[in-house]
Amino acid sequence: MPSFDMTSKVDLQTLDNVINTVKKEITNRFDFKDSHVLIELNKKEFIVNLEADSDMKIDQIVDVLISRGMKQGLAAEVYDLSKDAYVSGKVTKKEVPVRNGIKQDDAKKIVKLIKDTGLKVQAAIQDDTIRVTAKKIDDLQLIIQASKGWSLGIPLQYVNMKN
Repeated sequence: MPSFDMTSKVDLQTLDNVINTVKKEITNRFDFKDSHVLIELNKKEFIVNLEADSDMKIDQIVDVLISRGMKQGLAAEVYDLSKDAYVSGKVTKKEVPVRNGIKQDDAKKIVKLIKDTGLKVQAAIQDDTIRVTAKKIDDLQLIIQASKGWSLGIPLQYVNMKN
């Protein structure tokens, strides 16, 4: 039976390249000259740590982070920007978690959306991926098209397509 997997993975090397590009661009910008800026990637926990002199500069770094990430193929939804920046001494800090994998509650929402399409497909949650199977490959392609219209807040990739 034809099947494919829905995932939401971030390539660590691509993310590292984005962080290095952002560091280079920020250090060369005139408005950041002689100011404290720290941009680090925690590779184990997928967290980007930002430090700057003000809240405004943190927002500018986040804008550059999103735009450079999109140029290198990372969707803007990869960054969880729900946490606010906080002041610590003379600097403002912000932790930006990177979403990697589909969480259980998001997976349940996706499975429900797949079932609501009314197509004859089966969806099964396997760790942080969702396997979708059907008798016809056309039904799988319709699911992929439908899922591109869902606003889930996470980027989806479609891998491991088997006929």
